[in-house]
Amino acid sequence: MTVATTTSKPRPGTGGAIAAILAISVAATLFLFWLIYVHPAAATSAQYAFLPALDAVMNGLAAVSLLIGYTFIRAKRIKQHRAAMITAFVFSTLFLAGYILHHALHGDVRYPLHAAGRMFYLPLLASHIILATVALPLVLVTFFFSLTGRIPQHRKVARWTFPLWLYVSVTGVVTYMMLRLALGY
Repeated sequence: MTVATTTSKPRPGTGGAIAAILAISVAATLFLFWLIYVHPAAATSAQYAFLPALDAVMNGLAAVSLLIGYTFIRAKRIKQHRAAMITAFVFSTLFLAGYILHHALHGDVRYPLHAAGRMFYLPLLASHIILATVALPLVLVTFFFSLTGRIPQHRKVARWTFPLWLYVSVTGVVTYMMLRLALGY
């Protein structure tokens, strides 16, 4: 009689998929840094000036969806959890599309040099940016594990992904609000 053992040994194809996710994440990060810090803005008009506010709304909705998804998984409501997490992913994707469009058109908006709150804003923004670059591949790997039925791996990675993704979503809204208050609109 043999005893079946379960291991968390990766299934075939896992390494290649994770390598592809990491490559896509690095390429996306490098593109965003190029867009923000190298690429000249295409326009200086106020056209599409609503995009930063819309991006903040998308980040806020992603955060709410993440919290709803968390409550669903705690209640073992798997289908609802999956729907909430896909919704959070859609909101984050819409945020990213708006963020890219805004920066392509208008470039970077800087916090005023002598404005109150700068000493809080810059470290918060730095943590937001750094953790966003870490969260992107984690979100994609977490989704990969879930969608391919690798639930034990999904759970292990999701324990790290959830708080990072939530932090990035919330701090996206907070940094937007701080910047708008400092700029006076």
